[in-house]
Amino acid sequence: MDPASQDINLNSPNKGLVVDQAESLSDVPVEGAVGNSVNPLPPGLTEEEAEELRTELTKVEEEINTLRQVLSAKERHAAELKRKLGLSPLNELSQKLNKSWQDVQTSNAYKKTQETLSQAGQKTSAALNTVGTVISRRLGDMRNSATFKSFEDKMGNLKYKVVGPKGNGDAVSSPTDTTPTQENPPF
Repeated sequence: MDPASQDINLNSPNKGLVVDQAESLSDVPVEGAVGNSVNPLPPGLTEEEAEELRTELTKVEEEINTLRQVLSAKERHAAELKRKLGLSPLNELSQKLNKSWQDVQTSNAYKKTQETLSQAGQKTSAALNTVGTVISRRLGDMRNSATFKSFEDKMGNLKYKVVGPKGNGDAVSSPTDTTPTQENPPF
């Protein structure tokens, strides 16, 4: 049994079984593949040295392919274990995002920013409270001023002229009201 064709994945259910590499290696193109007689030998390299290098290159390429197969088998095995444990890619993403958010919250930059924004909010709240108090006081002062009193009296006189003496809290009757009066009997 050739060790290069043996499944070396220790977690694989096919552990120790021979894997047919003829199929998997035949359709994998390799750049600068050896065995091409069109390429002449580089200067200073004998045919014997070139053959040694080709043999070594072939072994390294076989090792690379074996490692790819092992990695692929490990990835499949990990995916199967995750499936059995009920871990989905969405769960993993959620866990990673939660972990990242916790890391951000514990960072010094986040803490400083949070503290600064908190102070800014407190100062803004205090400033708005002060502005509201000032506006309220100014409106009170304005209402007690002679100009406002004069305006208020003029509006009261205008209301009296429009509504009449019964306008103290009574609704103004509209010309389209259909409520019967003595002059207009309901029939």
